[in-house]
Amino acid sequence: MQFNPTPVRGALRLRACYKLTMSSTHDVIERVKRFGSTNYAPFDVVIARGDGAHVWDPEGRAYLDLLGGYSALNHGHRHPRIMKVAHAQLDTVSVVARAFLNEPIADLMERLCGLTGLDRVMPMNSGAEAVESAIKIVRAWGYRVRGVPAGRAHILACENNFHGRTTTIVGFSSEANYRDPFAPATPGFSLVPFGDADAFERAITPDTVAFLAENLQGEGGIVVPPDGWMRRVREICSRRNVALIWDEVQTGLGRTGRMFRWEYEDARPDVLVLGKALGGGVMPVSACVGTREVMDAVHPGEHGSTFGGSPLAMAIANEALAVLVEERLPERAAELGPRAMQRLRAAGLPAVRDVRGQGLLIGIELDPGFGGAHRLCEALARNGVLTKETRKHVLRLAPPLVITEDDLSRGIDVTLATIRALTP
Repeated sequence: MQFNPTPVRGALRLRACYKLTMSSTHDVIERVKRFGSTNYAPFDVVIARGDGAHVWDPEGRAYLDLLGGYSALNHGHRHPRIMKVAHAQLDTVSVVARAFLNEPIADLMERLCGLTGLDRVMPMNSGAEAVESAIKIVRAWGYRVRGVPAGRAHILACENNFHGRTTTIVGFSSEANYRDPFAPATPGFSLVPFGDADAFERAITPDTVAFLAENLQGEGGIVVPPDGWMRRVREICSRRNVALIWDEVQTGLGRTGRMFRWEYEDARPDVLVLGKALGGGVMPVSACVGTREVMDAVHPGEHGSTFGGSPLAMAIANEALAVLVEERLPERAAELGPRAMQRLRAAGLPAVRDVRGQGLLIGIELDPGFGGAHRLCEALARNGVLTKETRKHVLRLAPPLVITEDDLSRGIDVTLATIRALTP
């Protein structure tokens, strides 16, 4: 079964907008293989244009995007409001040194503080850069406010975590293939089981300055913690004077059915890490948002980013946040996600061991005998649906939050039919 897309904005004019010299799919694949590094092994799909939840290759073949840029495309491809703001900002000023100010950065800081109920914003670029920034912030807070002896700041994280790809971050990964080729690991980190608040509290030492965790593990296999875990973690951190860092790079900004997943249990963090969808599907934008006490521990000149807080990035992020609120995209995720999961569960496929997730972040865990989720992704691509596995046996569905119910339903139809066709 293949996906046949409903016409969307500009789709019928697709061919007319292409340059006559556009490379073919084959040419792009061959040049990437010849000149590209080998840290990725992409599918043989070349995306030449996107619109909403749809993309096309150079030959005009349509695909339904159920990956959503790993949640970077919550607004879909080329959201018209965000593109309009981006073009307007490009016509004024795009990059200035952080030695100077600009109006879009003030707008974003005010808007993010209003949305989160926190006090300070540190704009960055990638999610990993924002996580690294959060680590520096809480270490400085530990030394300057908590009085932890110099060089002994300790941070607890979770097993099965994914916080990015920098050397510090992969050093406290529990995945050997993420960690071991890039040793030695940065000291100062320990791991506790995800979703176990008692184990977390037992692991706290006098030098523990922070708990860094996803509140739903995305790359770890769409793992949802037990109800009440976030609330208990918040209570423990407050009682033990440990800074709570929620990494919502993938789960934040509407993906799980709330603007931020911590809102489900009123577990407001001391530092919130955002990224991906903050860039509106246009460019990398991330941020640390936190309490005044914790954020002010970093002094001028101690941390920065050349492009973090640029006027172009801030204007785009501002409009991305406005669109999320005004178009009620978190509510769309809360409405469409449970329906999709119910359909997947109701199919009763023997190859499917579990369907889990929240909002429009859905994991389909396949039986080990199925042969892995990667071959399912390859077959889905041949059938016009794009997604990606996470871990070996979990298929991740994270479509743009602007996806229509009909398109999502057809995408589920293709996914189920493809699983049936591949089941031994």
